[in-house]
Amino acid sequence: MNVLIVDDEKDLTNALSAILKQHNYAVDCAYNGEDGLEFALSGIYDVIILDVMMPKIDGFEVLRRLRAKNVSAPVIMLTAKSDVPDKINALNGGADDYITKPFDTQELLARIKALLRRGAKIADNTLKIGNTLLDRDTFELIVGNDKIPLGKKEFQILEILMLNANKCVEKERLIEKIWGYDSDAEYNTVEVYVSFLRKKLSAVKSDAEIRSIRGIGYTLGVKND
Repeated sequence: MNVLIVDDEKDLTNALSAILKQHNYAVDCAYNGEDGLEFALSGIYDVIILDVMMPKIDGFEVLRRLRAKNVSAPVIMLTAKSDVPDKINALNGGADDYITKPFDTQELLARIKALLRRGAKIADNTLKIGNTLLDRDTFELIVGNDKIPLGKKEFQILEILMLNANKCVEKERLIEKIWGYDSDAEYNTVEVYVSFLRKKLSAVKSDAEIRSIRGIGYTLGVKND
């Protein structure tokens, strides 16, 4: 499961990320509201942990913009404030839960699990475009009775493209999301993995097509759309 933590307290955020990774969550971190919003709009996260008081854009505004864009991932608001009006604002704004700092990490883990259990978003953990399914549990590409396994980075690229179907996804964004901000991966690295994906889509007779936007990135659509 994919978790996004958006909090400007870097020590806390990095410690929480390490704990979640120990419990087999895939974790991304953002340290201000602007970056957090950009990450969250990708639509790949199963849970978002969102601080209220942050530079650039505060957590309430990030939440408002996410819900306005129909991002339905469960959101846990994380804040030092325990005032009832703040809690009401968070919940009325579309938050699914609210936890006050300092908190016990076991409690936070329990709240994450509770949201995942009841979240309709993950009831069927597959993505679909055209005749093609992506199984997010087994990392398999499926068309009818044909299945083919994907490597981790192949899966991550295809997942992002499917979640943003018919939209241009920039190569730079793929590198940041999959290899990380500090990676020395280059555009030709992405191109190699996209080439692998195209061959696997062809092998299972998928009608999904990865189209190159010259000098920018890729879109995923159904052939002849």
